[in-house]
Amino acid sequence: MGFTEELRNWGQEQRCQAAVKALEKNRFTSVYCPNKEAAVSYIVQEAAEATTIGFGGSRTVVDLGIHEQLAAMGKELLDHNQPGLNPEEKMAVMRRQLTSDLFLASANAVTLTGNIISIDGNGNRVASMIFGPKKVILVVGRNKLVGDVDEGLKRIKALAAPLAAKRLNIDTPCAKTGFCIDCKTPDRICAITVILERKPRLSDFRVLVVNEDLGF
Repeated sequence: MGFTEELRNWGQEQRCQAAVKALEKNRFTSVYCPNKEAAVSYIVQEAAEATTIGFGGSRTVVDLGIHEQLAAMGKELLDHNQPGLNPEEKMAVMRRQLTSDLFLASANAVTLTGNIISIDGNGNRVASMIFGPKKVILVVGRNKLVGDVDEGLKRIKALAAPLAAKRLNIDTPCAKTGFCIDCKTPDRICAITVILERKPRLSDFRVLVVNEDLGF
């Protein structure tokens, strides 16, 4: 690693650590992970007592490559994006995620003041984040850290939402152009905005802040 890269990595680590401290002040259990391997190790440990594990459709969690490891542990994986599911079966899986032992997902942005920002089309991910599962773990890469809520919302609309729409092959303008135009289409992916200012009172809520770029 060259000196320039060392400096960049150091700067990113300071941002991650600042986010961890801010999240802790807002009552979220927050852990700094120097890399995705550390995040995987943490999740595997926390999953030991779980029987059912829900997945919120997160590319960040997919980037961890953790599915096979959890399946090998004998866990029932509730993943509505698994191949071969029809719409009714997908809906049934999403409903079961609400009462899973462990729910794994990511947020679209986390502020350096300790707020967690997520925008959904259906609301299944944010619903399971807020209340229901016995334990929630959000994995957030350093690329999702922002200064404040306004910056986070701009980041989501400008970057995350168009890429998510493209990934899901949704019929929205941003999936074709890569730019948000605040559309009114039926398939609009930005239908629900949730900002967590403090930890939900009845939830066991963990946030892993990873010093790597994960998801989008």
